[in-house]
Amino acid sequence: MDAEEYQRYDAVGLARLVAGGEVSAAELLAAARERTSQVNAQINAIVRTIDVPDRPADPSRPFDGVPFLIKDLGQDYAGQPTSAGSRSLARRPAKEHATVVRRWLDAGLGIFGKTNTPEFGAKGITEPELFGPARNPWDLGRTPGGSSGGAAAAVAAGIVPVAGASDGGGSIRIPAACCGLFGLKVGRGLVPAGPLAGESLHGSAVNGVISRTVRDTAAMLDVIAGPEPTSPYSPHLPSGRFADEVEREPGRLKIGVYVPSAINPTPDPEAYAAVAVAAKLLDELGHEIVELPRAPYDDAVLAKDFLTTWFASVAWLVDTTRRDTGSGFELDTLLMAALGRATSGVDYLAALERRHDHVRRLAAFHADHDLLLTPTLATPPPRIGAFDMSAAEKAAAVTTLKLRVVPVLTKLGIVDRMITDNLGWVPYTQLANITGRPAMSVPLHWTAAGLPLGVQFVAPLDGEGTLLRLAAQLEEAKPWSDRRPEV
Repeated sequence: MDAEEYQRYDAVGLARLVAGGEVSAAELLAAARERTSQVNAQINAIVRTIDVPDRPADPSRPFDGVPFLIKDLGQDYAGQPTSAGSRSLARRPAKEHATVVRRWLDAGLGIFGKTNTPEFGAKGITEPELFGPARNPWDLGRTPGGSSGGAAAAVAAGIVPVAGASDGGGSIRIPAACCGLFGLKVGRGLVPAGPLAGESLHGSAVNGVISRTVRDTAAMLDVIAGPEPTSPYSPHLPSGRFADEVEREPGRLKIGVYVPSAINPTPDPEAYAAVAVAAKLLDELGHEIVELPRAPYDDAVLAKDFLTTWFASVAWLVDTTRRDTGSGFELDTLLMAALGRATSGVDYLAALERRHDHVRRLAAFHADHDLLLTPTLATPPPRIGAFDMSAAEKAAAVTTLKLRVVPVLTKLGIVDRMITDNLGWVPYTQLANITGRPAMSVPLHWTAAGLPLGVQFVAPLDGEGTLLRLAAQLEEAKPWSDRRPEV
């Protein structure tokens, strides 16, 4: 099997070929590596290679022999560094596999590399100084999103049909939307974060995948879902398989639609177009579409609460890493950490407690609507380097950090720009993380310039099945998996 034929199959399809004896795991791995050699120098998706041990074929493993990539953040592979996109961690090997990595290996996947991510996953773009920027296969001058940008670029370019990813503020859905892929963020606690952590970011961050097909994501969820001994609680699991959901009809759904946001009250016309395309298709499929007069939650307060906890988490990461390995942090990361340290304990707890307000508002919405529909992105994928600080801003930031006068950052306007840069083009995704609800990005729209721009659906508790059923229906009505970039 050569690289061209390899790209015609999703992971479920490749696994069936291996199980039927039509192709070997070694042949699939060779095809994946051939495709890597063809495109990775252009997209910079894979930043570390891993030797795949020889294993006898085992048809009981659902993805036996299928090539796979994991994210270089939180998805530890024993003996390999998990750099988190940071120089400070680039040479410290992991002592054991992360739980999701162990489950992927047990499912038969051949993990042969790790994908690019911004430092500590702290941005919606993937441009770490350590590895350089990952690039969008649809336009090499643009971002594939973040923080699972390398994973999305690799899948879109056909290196693998599905790749490991994670989502703490949109980091599965944003790159999926940027690269024309399917991305599901599951609800809080459904997928474990162990063995080193019970949950990440107070449960806001979850592991998952980015894929070309809905059935790949569903089948992967069957592999990684479910608690472990170190989990803080046991999530509700469906009676059947998630993979079975893609074969079921979603029924007639009532879907509320909203586009503007407090962070970006004037989204790009292409964001409106993406929602219009989705709403028209949903209406044709028999669903009830309701245009909402206002957002069903206080998105201005939610954004502030998200960044309050996010910056404090970055401060903790920097301080913890510095004690273990020394320095080696990017300026943007140090700025976020400084802002986090300047947050009082009372303000931090207030932001956490207000999560219950956001949950209640969203629950009230879901009491009368099955799903919330928004764009996933407020703009098309930005250009590489669009959010770089100017030389003057860098100099001012360095001086401010040395003098430890964080309020000056606000007076210089650097904080406002960081907020705009971080959330202005992606103001929709943090809702599902803060509230712990499942959400997905579906690739139904390409811009006039040929760039993907997905739409997001947010579901209530235990709504993963509803999302998968609807996604499968949309995929059948308007297929996207055969639409490929020319890279």
